[in-house]
Amino acid sequence: MAANLRPLDATWDLRWSRRLLIATTASNHASKRSERVPESSARHLDRIACHQTPERNPFPDSIPGFLPPITSEGSTSVSWRAWLAFVALGIIWGIPYFFIKLAVQEISPFVVAWGRIMLATLILLPIAWRRGALRSLGARKAAVCAFATAEFVIPFSAISIGERWIDSSVTGILIAAVPLTITLISRLFGVHERLGPWRFLGLTLGLFGVVVLLGFGSISGPLGWAGVSCMLFATLGYAIGALIIQRHLSELDSIGPIAASLLLASTALLIPAVVTFPQRMPSAIALSSIGVLGLVCTALAMLLMFYLVSHAGASRASVITYINPAVATLLGVLLLHEHLGVGGITAFVLILLGSWLATRGAASTRGARAGASAQ
Repeated sequence: MAANLRPLDATWDLRWSRRLLIATTASNHASKRSERVPESSARHLDRIACHQTPERNPFPDSIPGFLPPITSEGSTSVSWRAWLAFVALGIIWGIPYFFIKLAVQEISPFVVAWGRIMLATLILLPIAWRRGALRSLGARKAAVCAFATAEFVIPFSAISIGERWIDSSVTGILIAAVPLTITLISRLFGVHERLGPWRFLGLTLGLFGVVVLLGFGSISGPLGWAGVSCMLFATLGYAIGALIIQRHLSELDSIGPIAASLLLASTALLIPAVVTFPQRMPSAIALSSIGVLGLVCTALAMLLMFYLVSHAGASRASVITYINPAVATLLGVLLLHEHLGVGGITAFVLILLGSWLATRGAASTRGARAGASAQ
């Protein structure tokens, strides 16, 4: 039964650390939806329940006022609204690098990162408070602080800094290496999974793709390599954040750690943002870019992900991982006139293929079981 899976097992289904927090509760939620209690056992179970504290379902069927439920109990099909959410989320998580590129032309990277995080906090924190998801965080303060630093403070700042010197399409391709980074450093966090031949091949291909991108792509000059260093630093932060979730936060209501971490991250970036605040009013394009980053790419994306995993299953939602870099690359090439070249395109294919192979071994059986439970 999917409910008995270890929290680690969901790591490789969603592959991005923000999605990992959601995926760790998906199989538990799915099995609860599919289970049926025989009528003959109902009274006996009721007597047992009187002496036990009922387990809180950490995954919302819907978010009142935002996301109403759209599928009936026991439904085996994915509704058109779930497919619409899937397409929307694939696009939404592919456009941040485009809007970051626009914003940092006029606004400091720290202001961009802080503005994005603060806007998302204003949306998600009241929702988490209303759900009572913040009450369980008292015993996990250190983990939430570490997650806020690794998942938001470091990556959001590093990506904004680095995009001043490298193309947004290159950023999207490099950040796609997060699953590979998780595979490389997981043992340092006490996470042990067998590195079979397929996963080893995927890891090799993905790392080779990074080498191709850096060696034959559009990176040049000291500032270009500084930008690459920022992206690799951000990738490491996302990977560490994913592992913190698996070790310390997987049993909590998903939206609680996210909202609390956003609040902590916005507080941590407040002073750097104030120090580097623009002296002149930025253009409407720069300000609207921050608005899109905070309200759409962070807050709305989280709500859509809650909704999508709840109604389509974690294994189906994981396909979004392979859409995001494609969207980021297309936007950079078509709208910002960035040039990838043969090296960049080759690296793009190798990194995505490597990420898929590096995660398929751990996800194949588990994804089928989680998907079956969700249906």
